[in-house]
Amino acid sequence: MAKDSKNLIDMHNRISATQLEKVLRMQVKTLAEHPELAHVLPPLMVWGAPGLGKSSIIKGIADEMGIQFIDVRLAQREPVDVRGLPVPDRANKKVDWLVSGEWPREGRGILLFDELTAADRSLQVAAYELILDRRLGELYKVPDGWYICGAGNRVDDSAVATTMSSALANRFMHVELAEDAESWVKWATTHGIHPSVTGFVRFRPECLFRQQDENLERGWPTPRAWERVSIMMGIVPADDEELLRKLVYGLVGNRAGMEFIEFHKLNASFADVRKMMLSPAVPVEIPSKVDRKYAMCAAMAYYVWRGKDSAAAAALLDGFFRISKKLTSDFACMVMTDAMSGGGQLTPAEAASRLFYHKDYKEWAEIHGKAMKKHLSF
Repeated sequence: MAKDSKNLIDMHNRISATQLEKVLRMQVKTLAEHPELAHVLPPLMVWGAPGLGKSSIIKGIADEMGIQFIDVRLAQREPVDVRGLPVPDRANKKVDWLVSGEWPREGRGILLFDELTAADRSLQVAAYELILDRRLGELYKVPDGWYICGAGNRVDDSAVATTMSSALANRFMHVELAEDAESWVKWATTHGIHPSVTGFVRFRPECLFRQQDENLERGWPTPRAWERVSIMMGIVPADDEELLRKLVYGLVGNRAGMEFIEFHKLNASFADVRKMMLSPAVPVEIPSKVDRKYAMCAAMAYYVWRGKDSAAAAALLDGFFRISKKLTSDFACMVMTDAMSGGGQLTPAEAASRLFYHKDYKEWAEIHGKAMKKHLSF
């Protein structure tokens, strides 16, 4: 019965990356507007398997909100790094303490204790006072504008992790980051992730994160690994397929890597999609296979805001509508939503404005408008 209760609790505090971002924005904004709540606003502990991007999400919110970010890898420290260094004052028969210069002294920001569950008990104990009371005795006080977070892996993830003491655990508000392909793809479309990767994850969402039957001592599929696949695709020469394959396997493992490479090879028509978008003379051809439709839509959302000059930008946007009007409504709504993110080139507000005020938007809405309302409400 106790085991079932534990599983029930774990299910209820699972959140998506989008929800985690919402919580962080809410907490940081609250501190900015009401700094007097610094001592009662609970710090946040983010649990999750390695590779889900816990620390990246937290840093991303700090960057988005224009505040500072300090990442303390507690497992790589000694207790003295947290509490301070004792310095004997023999003349006055006392001991003074030197507190680390990395602790924030002013302004606003997020203080993250990363890899908290990889730290041994002595380090967790050293962090108690800083996390609970936001201070180290009379020597140091965390500025009211700083929000404290922790992040760590679960004990059953085959990662370096120790059980968190109940004393420390009771200091935090706990959430568990879920493996959410939809939220990750939304993030990917705003961060310039290669369309092969976003298309593949949309087509095979179960491959975003997978530990079962994988060699966890080598590469295996995680959000972090797929981001690195995208990076390598921008570095490896386009004609060196063998090298790309080996590096992809080294990042996400052989099983997911083989599926991805085949998807990429079968759908390596991104240049053709761009040509179709740029020139009305190129016939619009919608693939019949689902995987190729995902690939086409990923390429459209990737290229639509990447015109080299104003003429190319206008042509790409025209082509975006020319193609999407011929898509089925499910894919048309999906690619419109992706385009509205701005693709890391525009703000969502700027992207939405250019889409909604385009000469072809009215016709697009007549075809797909009802489906789009359902898509957004869902």
